[in-house]
Amino acid sequence: MKITDQVWEFAEPLVKACGCSLWDVEYVREGGEWFLRLYLDKEGGVDIDDCEAVSRAVDPVLDEKDPIPESYRFEVCSAGLERQLKRPSDFERYLGEPVLVKLYRPRDGQKEFPGRLVRYEDGAVTIEMRGREVTFDKAEVALVRLRVEF
Repeated sequence: MKITDQVWEFAEPLVKACGCSLWDVEYVREGGEWFLRLYLDKEGGVDIDDCEAVSRAVDPVLDEKDPIPESYRFEVCSAGLERQLKRPSDFERYLGEPVLVKLYRPRDGQKEFPGRLVRYEDGAVTIEMRGREVTFDKAEVALVRLRVEF
């Protein structure tokens, strides 16, 4: 089982007990260091007190379960307004919302496409952009994130 799946399994009930929901678990290498990050969501928004409460609840369990052999930094963060959509349920939840689709390789000379999320089927993402629908295959999409409009 992947490290992120293991951590999700034991962290999710602790996050819920703190009044939040677990949006994502990320284990990444940045600048030569490993980071384990929990991203939180909550109706009305996540604040520093929520992050601290979750950190205090999860940290001892991380020490006990010890799912990561190497040293790492543990961080608890808000998923943010411009959160990345990863799971089918994320896409379902945000249908009709403004998103930014980033591609691995340029299409028509561009790698970023802003629009409204219209559909998500088997990894393919369809957005409405300037009055027309555009579909991106799963293999070409690097990420999809919510976009804040002002």
